[in-house]
Amino acid sequence: MSEIIDLSQELFDGMPIFNGLPEVKITIHATHEEWDGIENPTTKTPSLLKLELGEHTGTHVDALNHMGKEYVGQSIDVMPLSMFYTEGICLDFTHKDLGELISSDEIAISLQNEGLTIKKGDTVLLCTNHYKKYFGTEDWKNGPGITAEAARWLGEHKIAAFGVETMSPGIPKISNNEVHKICGELGFTHYENMVNLDKLLRRGRFRFIALPLKIRGGTGSPVRAVAVFE
Repeated sequence: MSEIIDLSQELFDGMPIFNGLPEVKITIHATHEEWDGIENPTTKTPSLLKLELGEHTGTHVDALNHMGKEYVGQSIDVMPLSMFYTEGICLDFTHKDLGELISSDEIAISLQNEGLTIKKGDTVLLCTNHYKKYFGTEDWKNGPGITAEAARWLGEHKIAAFGVETMSPGIPKISNNEVHKICGELGFTHYENMVNLDKLLRRGRFRFIALPLKIRGGTGSPVRAVAVFE
C-alpha cells in the first residue's frame, strides 16, 4: 500500500496571503435549496462556491514567466508536466529561526547528514517547521529563506524545483528577488506555502506530485502537493 502525505495548505476565505496579492474570497454562489426551487428556505446548503484568489495563493508553484519579463511565454500551461512529477527529498532546517538565511554549504551538510544526494530532475524540499510555528501569527511573514547563492547552487544541480513552507523562497528585500531571477535564468522553479514537511524527514526518497491548473498564460498556480512512499 502506498502512503500519501498531503503537503498542501487549506484554502479558505480571508486566509493569509503575501503582501500585495489578491485577498482570498470564497462565497456561496448557489445553493441546493435554490436549485430545488424551495421558497423561503430555512437552510442554505452550498451547491456551488465562488472563488476569488490570485494564482499565487496557498500552496502554489511559480511559472517561469513569473521570474522576469524576459521569460514571457514560459507560462504555467506550457511548462512540461515532468517538472511537477518528480522524485523528491526533504532536508532538515528546523533549527532555522525567523529571518535566517540558508546557504548552499548548509544544504550540502544536511544532505550529508541525511545520506542523500541531489539527482537531476529532483524536487528538493526544505523543512523549517515555519508553518507549524507561525501560521496565522504576526511572524508568519518573517520566515527563513535561501540565499541567492544557494538558489544558484540548486539550479546548477539541474533540479526541477525546490519547496519551502514560507510565503517566499528567499527573504524579502534580502534575497527573494534574486532567487526568483536565478530560477528563471536556470530554468527551474519553486513551491511556496507547503505543510507537513516534517513528516518526510529521515525517510529518504519519495515520489513528489504537484500538478498545477492549466491556466492559459498563467504565472503560477495553486497545487495539491503530495509525497508518495511506496
